[in-house]
Amino acid sequence: MKLFLPILFFFLTTISIYAQGNNNLKTEKVWRVNFLNPAIELEIPTGTYSTFSSAIGIGYGGGYPDLTFANSGFIYIISPFADFQQKWFYNRNKRVTKNKTIDNNSGNFVSLRLITRGSSIAENVSRSSDFDFAFGPTWGIQRKYGKNFHLLFDVGPQYYFDTNGIGNLWPIMFQLNLGFDLKAK
Repeated sequence: MKLFLPILFFFLTTISIYAQGNNNLKTEKVWRVNFLNPAIELEIPTGTYSTFSSAIGIGYGGGYPDLTFANSGFIYIISPFADFQQKWFYNRNKRVTKNKTIDNNSGNFVSLRLITRGSSIAENVSRSSDFDFAFGPTWGIQRKYGKNFHLLFDVGPQYYFDTNGIGNLWPIMFQLNLGFDLKAK
């Protein structure tokens, strides 16, 4: 674990430096409304090929094995959430050479993601704490379709924990966002 973060940092820095050759492909500030897990999102540039996104909303989530207790069957937790993600894009030049859009930060990326959930509005489980957190690296794609339709998908491992200090590793987390970009060209 001690080597994981330095290796990840080196990997992300290398991708950022070598995957981009054209400095005219800067990232953009974009406001979004997501509707699968309803949220308002703001994505801001942090570099020529990187962005930071933050979203708040109310959404569906499953339970983490060590943090939720249920009999069996379909598990759900509906609660407010905050989602933060630093993204490093690596294929923007390739998209431009193939005449594909890079508008509203369309591209493939690697990221570090942190998500936290608050007290449940509705649930069919018992939680060890009203607040839980999860963070980890992801790989993903982000696209703009038509005038303002937005798609984001990412996947990766995560470490989850609650305010009582209970936590563990979850091997695969995925996110799917569909929504609308509010930024006008």
